[in-house]
Amino acid sequence: MRNPLLRGVIFAVLASATFFSAAHAEDKLIRVGFNPGPYKEQFQQGVAPYLEKIGYKVEYKDFSDGIQVNDAVSRGDIEANIMQHPVYLKSVNERLGIDNVGIVQVPTPPMGLYGGKLKTLDTPKPGTVISVPNQAPNEYRAALVLQSLGWLKIRADSDPATFSQKFISENPYKIVLKEMDNAQQVRALPDVDYGLIQGNFAVSSGMKLNSALKLEQPTSQFINVVTVAGKNKNAAFAKDIIAGYHSDEFKNYIRTHQQYEGYLQPDYLK
Repeated sequence: MRNPLLRGVIFAVLASATFFSAAHAEDKLIRVGFNPGPYKEQFQQGVAPYLEKIGYKVEYKDFSDGIQVNDAVSRGDIEANIMQHPVYLKSVNERLGIDNVGIVQVPTPPMGLYGGKLKTLDTPKPGTVISVPNQAPNEYRAALVLQSLGWLKIRADSDPATFSQKFISENPYKIVLKEMDNAQQVRALPDVDYGLIQGNFAVSSGMKLNSALKLEQPTSQFINVVTVAGKNKNAAFAKDIIAGYHSDEFKNYIRTHQQYEGYLQPDYLK
């Protein structure tokens, strides 16, 4: 092309189009983080097909703990995570000084009391050892289960986000609550009398919810949520994730797969 001015204009237009195309493709990428549990499979099988149908590409990232996966959302390393209930989310926000928010609830396996050395719910003997998660919100959940059995009482002013054993007001059976990393509780069951184990770690280890001696009572504050950075709560991708969970595809997936029976269910699935 002999006209250098025209050649420059054409190159500029092509470069602009390439940049716009790349930026648009980047907007349609959703990176999602997970801890062990059923949430990745739910998303892959029930939500991702809906998102891919409307043009998104989805990438999956695995994390070993709840702090890293929340920090990754806050920093923008991933767009969302699916692994926590609102009480735990609040405690991590306060700990890290970040502003992650939940945008939609997801089906969640309840915490359960599982037999270790003891296989029945007999009146506990003094010194009975029960493993509980070493995170304040989930130790609070564990204490609620034991309170429902009449095995202990917790103070009415207990804050789930900052709960500790000092908020146990009555422990008539002298139960020993052994705090441990929740990812280790299934493996440690043979070493304790009972274990109060979060549902995601139980089912990811092959345990059946109906094998629990006692399941926690359904409560919305312990139903897990899809989490995004606060600044992205109204972003197009966040709205599309919500639509994916509310879609007929996701509802049909959950209702036709028996492994989700007994889960704590969001209102849109009831």
